[in-house]
Amino acid sequence: MKKFYLFNLFFLFLTGITFAQKQQDYTNHAGLAQRIKTLTSKYPQLIKARTLTQTNGGKDIWMLTIGSSNADQKPAIAVVGGVDGKHLLGVEMALGFAERLLANSSTDSVKALLGKQTFYVFPNMSPDATEQYFSKLKYERSGNATKTDDDRDGRLDEDGFDDLDGNGKITWMRIQDPTGKYKLNPDDSRSLILADATKGENGTYILLEEGIDNDKDGEFNEDGEGGVSFNKNASFNYKNFVPGAGEYAVSEKENRALFDFLFDAFNVYAVVTFGPTNNLSSPVMFNPAGLSKRIITSWFEADVKSNALVSEKYNKITKTKDAPKTQVETGDFSQWAYFHYGRLSFSTPGWWVPKIAPDTAKKEKKFTNDDPVASYLRWASSQGITHTYTPWKAVSHPDFIGKTVEVGGIDPFVLNNPPYTLVDNIVAKHTDFLIALAGMAPQLDFVNVKTEKLTDGLTRVTVQLINKGDLSTYTKIGDRSYFLKKIAVKVNTKANQEVVSGRKNQTIESLQGKEFKELTWLIKGAGKLTIDAGSPTTGNKSIEVSL
Repeated sequence: MKKFYLFNLFFLFLTGITFAQKQQDYTNHAGLAQRIKTLTSKYPQLIKARTLTQTNGGKDIWMLTIGSSNADQKPAIAVVGGVDGKHLLGVEMALGFAERLLANSSTDSVKALLGKQTFYVFPNMSPDATEQYFSKLKYERSGNATKTDDDRDGRLDEDGFDDLDGNGKITWMRIQDPTGKYKLNPDDSRSLILADATKGENGTYILLEEGIDNDKDGEFNEDGEGGVSFNKNASFNYKNFVPGAGEYAVSEKENRALFDFLFDAFNVYAVVTFGPTNNLSSPVMFNPAGLSKRIITSWFEADVKSNALVSEKYNKITKTKDAPKTQVETGDFSQWAYFHYGRLSFSTPGWWVPKIAPDTAKKEKKFTNDDPVASYLRWASSQGITHTYTPWKAVSHPDFIGKTVEVGGIDPFVLNNPPYTLVDNIVAKHTDFLIALAGMAPQLDFVNVKTEKLTDGLTRVTVQLINKGDLSTYTKIGDRSYFLKKIAVKVNTKANQEVVSGRKNQTIESLQGKEFKELTWLIKGAGKLTIDAGSPTTGNKSIEVSL
């Protein structure tokens, strides 16, 4: 069955040429709605779009259901983008996947896939935040439009960013000060790195985001516009009093709406998040100590093996390399999808600053520090990319009288999002991955069916129920939650037939990939009967047996 799900990469390459993005930059909220409208108009039989909720900023949270008839009755993958407002690429990857999948829906492989499985696509869970990229004042933002009191002083959003050099974007301030913890990067003086006190190094700069201490509390830009982050508001490992986390777990409409839908979607067997966390380039590690805690913090070993299998597929298809280690935030959505939702949860940012060798012709030397800004500037120069760095410029600052204050540095968004010209190729590779992941789905079949005629009109029926897929029918952590649906097996007898031994109706625990379970019954009577097996995450399978 895998042949149904493997994408013809050469065909996709050819179609990708004609599918190239016409737009020149990332998609704003209005553009997202228009692209969704285009899809629903062009493929009305395969896609349904609806609004899950509206943010406090009045923006729609879109949900796309992609599949043929009875989509909610088929095994499904949930694809979630825009979990962090700084990560615009995640929105393009989620929506671009939907566009590419539907553009190739007439091919045999994709047509067969959409006949057997469903994709729930949530393109942007942080539209209030991502819209800051398109605003008059551009700065990286993760929080929604909920007003917050991050510094707990009884006032809301009173200390935001200030554009000191008037260039329409918030960059950085470096203040010369002997108490500072930063020094100029010896690899590239345009960036700053932490001084290493253990090596006797002294800091010479204070490094802050561009702005003024508006409320005169000694902190800069700590309580500005941009409230609760979707990716800090989930219930797993939620931390109170963290800026952007919200007053309590799942306090925001965006989180509640998505979680409510997913908890009712028993057919979802995997969640793929396009966001900051990455467990696809390098899979999670099994930690027995994490399972011994009251609140477990480790994946179960069987699920770790599934993650490793999918990771291998991801790296082979996308050919990405040199992925930096990612730090999981408290209240992270992809962690929630595994630990609280109980599904296999895969996450990737899709792109990171590529590592390149020094250009000896330009007399470049190997870096001595692992600094993402310096790495980006070298890579950008090799690609002819400009206008992503603001040269340092001295300004007069009311909070640092008599000190040298300069504004500049790396521009917002560029470390997390590639130039838009690279997006189409990234989307194409991750579309291939998602389709390959669907080809690994759990799938039930009956094999080695045996009937043995006994005395007194009895027949012994023996079958082996196998999971032909690579992924388990549900996770080990899902088994612990008692919330996911088990495999239901039913023997459908006729009036002259009776199950004498064995359970006519029974449920079966999760089957790992390629695992089987043998079932047997003694049945009295003659003629034919059917045996059904199925669950929301596997679909249904039936066989007919002659007694």
